[in-house]
Amino acid sequence: MTRRLLSGVLMGLVVCLACNASAQSDSSQMATQVPAVSPPAPVTNLTAKDTENDHGHSITLRWTKSLDDGAGTGAVLKYDIYRHTTDGGPDSLVGFVASGESKWEHQGSREKEANDYIPDYTNFWYRVDAVTVDSSVRSAATVVGPVQSSGQWYNTGRTVVLIFVLGFGFATLFFVTHAKKGKDLYVRPLAGLEAVDDAIGRATEMGKPILYVLGLGTAADIATIASFSILGRVAKRVAENKTDLIVPCTDPVVFAVAQEVVRSSFLDAGRPDGYKEDMVYFLTQNQFAYVGAVNGTMLRERPATNIYMGKFFAESLLLAETGASAGSIQIAGTDEVAQIPFFVVACDYTLIGEELYAASAYLSREPLLLGSLKAQDLAKAAVLIIVAIGAVAINLDWPVFKELFKVVN
Repeated sequence: MTRRLLSGVLMGLVVCLACNASAQSDSSQMATQVPAVSPPAPVTNLTAKDTENDHGHSITLRWTKSLDDGAGTGAVLKYDIYRHTTDGGPDSLVGFVASGESKWEHQGSREKEANDYIPDYTNFWYRVDAVTVDSSVRSAATVVGPVQSSGQWYNTGRTVVLIFVLGFGFATLFFVTHAKKGKDLYVRPLAGLEAVDDAIGRATEMGKPILYVLGLGTAADIATIASFSILGRVAKRVAENKTDLIVPCTDPVVFAVAQEVVRSSFLDAGRPDGYKEDMVYFLTQNQFAYVGAVNGTMLRERPATNIYMGKFFAESLLLAETGASAGSIQIAGTDEVAQIPFFVVACDYTLIGEELYAASAYLSREPLLLGSLKAQDLAKAAVLIIVAIGAVAINLDWPVFKELFKVVN
């Protein structure tokens, strides 16, 4: 029994050794059958030039892709870009691009302390390596150089912009000159501004004041600056009609400017004695505290006309609804797109967007402002025409138009 057991164990050991030997033999044969990765074909036609139309500190490389890019046993995974500071000297890896690319821009920092700083007017040499999945297998292209980076004074890609700027400047000068000569320049009537005089006349007949709200903008906001022009016209008509004017302010600087605008308007109307210091007053810089105070003024004074011109936010509907309930004629204007619908539904007249900016030229008929406004209208018409022509050109594939404006399919 013992002999049989020992013989069985020995037989098992022999079989195991034979299996291990066979497995090692098979694996060695498989290993010899796996082909080695061959180096890919190198890139060709490598060039390095200063990047055009830039501020400098940039060099652009272009090349013809490797023949193994996307094919062959040495399929290219990426391209490594190396830079040499001397011809034949040591190199440093400065970037890489994926396979399929044939251009790379070495955009450096303008700060000397930065690691990627590329000094202008300094010689550099470049080479591009085609790299396979196994990063150790690569093919290097011929080193090209020397190349220097430099900034350009003029960006040729902005020639079309230059033409339009010069055209707009000429149009502005043309219209301003004609306006100064006294020629009448047509401006589209704005219903909201046409109603200002009627609203002031109504307030005069009723013996009630006019409330003018400049909004919550600062003196640096374009909408507030435009509102100052309208305030000056309103204050002058108020002075001529001997009507009361109320101008509550929420910004100290706006308050000071508004005071001077109203005082000057009364002086221009020949009634400096009609100006009162309490016509323009400061309330608070808190948004809803200001709204509450203005609404209280509406309900106490019951003004015949409320004029809202400037930059408004969440308080727009609160002001307009209170004024409507007080029975006032309301004229509003703002460049805040989100607030325009509230003014439209709650006010009698509303200046929408850029109509607020045009109001100063429309009311004052100042040649400089009027000429600029006409030039802007002409520029807008030109842009609309060009957009229409561009849409047709893309659909009909007109190469001249596409090349002019750098249109890409």
